[in-house]
Amino acid sequence: MIKPKKLSNGDKVNTISLSNGMAGEEMFRYRYEYGKSRLQDVFNLNVEETPYSMKGNDYLYNHPEKRAEDFMNALKDNTVNGIISNIGGDDTIRLLPYIDFSVIRKNPKVFLGYSDSTVNHFMMYKAGVISYYGPCVLCEFAENYKMHDYTKKYVEEFLFTRGNEIIIKSSDEWTSEFLDWANSDTINQVRKMQKEKHGFDVIQGKGKTTGILLGGCIDVFPMLFGTKIWPTQEEWKDKILLIETSECYLQPYLLEYYLRSLVAQGVIDSIKGIIVGKPKDEKFYEEYKKIYKKVISDEAKRPDLPIMYNINIGHADPMCILPIGDEITIDLDNKQIIYHNQ
Repeated sequence: MIKPKKLSNGDKVNTISLSNGMAGEEMFRYRYEYGKSRLQDVFNLNVEETPYSMKGNDYLYNHPEKRAEDFMNALKDNTVNGIISNIGGDDTIRLLPYIDFSVIRKNPKVFLGYSDSTVNHFMMYKAGVISYYGPCVLCEFAENYKMHDYTKKYVEEFLFTRGNEIIIKSSDEWTSEFLDWANSDTINQVRKMQKEKHGFDVIQGKGKTTGILLGGCIDVFPMLFGTKIWPTQEEWKDKILLIETSECYLQPYLLEYYLRSLVAQGVIDSIKGIIVGKPKDEKFYEEYKKIYKKVISDEAKRPDLPIMYNINIGHADPMCILPIGDEITIDLDNKQIIYHNQ
């Protein structure tokens, strides 16, 4: 796997809309500008929009080829050092026919996003390039009032530094509070934080396990099954599987179905561990835990498989960053994730 060059102060990054086009909608433009200003002022980056990223929902829905064109051209542009997703959505998979994997491999760059950007991470992995699962412009970079220190810390450590060992531990607090983005007055309203009661929660396993991280938002997985970017059983061998759930509050029975599909494909037999993101609003928190235990331990007969739950990644804030396609260590005894950031 190719590791992209880290970002430096003054580097140019492109913001991009690879699925939902709300960044370009008039009522949400203020929030995009707020997130953009954070990238510029807090991280000292030179931010430019890709040509089609601000065309709005209707245009981008009708032109997936233009979204893909933005992605390919941002990679080929030698003046661009990184690509940051504006937000997720629900149809990034429609870009797949227009993706040139040789372009990704020949032009490795920092790519950052989550949720429906799971599709882009699997594209990057298919091309042999490491990518970063984490914050997007409209959400975490445009966090109301100010960015969470926890999120900021991991952006700095993962995207701007090299050579340090990064230890990911649980945040002391979290929020999933919804504030209406259509009301620009809420931008200076601080979301209510909840005290973390669980920390990183071990469902099963002990000790440490190390492997290449692969995965993302499980809501998206069914769109990937059977495509050329979904890994073979052999490619899943010795991987650590990342799973998080979206703002749609995935029903427990669907989580059960999707996990059973991974069992049937041989994925669960092949992998070395699972890390699971905090559910939004902690809805279905206990129900999900029981399903992981039922499907993985009882049905798949893998009580040995380490599973660490409630990681600060995905659809609750604050958020860390995780490297897709790179090696991490799950330390279940100390309830932390270790990344040797070489």
